[in-house]
Amino acid sequence: MFRIGHGYDVHRLTKERRLILGGVDIPYGLGLLGHSDADVLLHAICDAILGALGEGDIGRHFPDSDPAYCGISSLKLLREVMALAQAKGYRIGNLDATVIAQAPRLAPHVRKMVENIAEACGADVRRVNIKATTTEELGFEGRGEGISAHAVVLLEKLRVDEELDL
Repeated sequence: MFRIGHGYDVHRLTKERRLILGGVDIPYGLGLLGHSDADVLLHAICDAILGALGEGDIGRHFPDSDPAYCGISSLKLLREVMALAQAKGYRIGNLDATVIAQAPRLAPHVRKMVENIAEACGADVRRVNIKATTTEELGFEGRGEGISAHAVVLLEKLRVDEELDL
């Protein structure tokens, strides 16, 4: 049995924060504003997994009103989301995500992002694909006001005897 989920996230860029994407601290003069580390890529992936499970979104599981999540690493959140998926008998079939940012150039960091995500999900790196693109200076990403990410995940059921039990 398979389940598909889609996730999307966006955060504003600010001078007061570090830029963390895919669990990688990227040297840049701006970072993403948010309650956690504001890793838009991992937030989109968490939402895709939660969506595939029919479990709402990241805000439902890790509300920004809870001080326990202030500044937390989104890799930790992803590990918790995957623990939920695994408890329901699912693993990553494949995961595909795109980060949309005019700057900085993300290509040199993609491999480490893939490794971080695969490790947090308990998946082989060949099941994880990360891409980065610009908007040709159009929209809020193109103006350097923020960064967004989309993610799609296919979950595979490991325990077929529980096919109807999410």
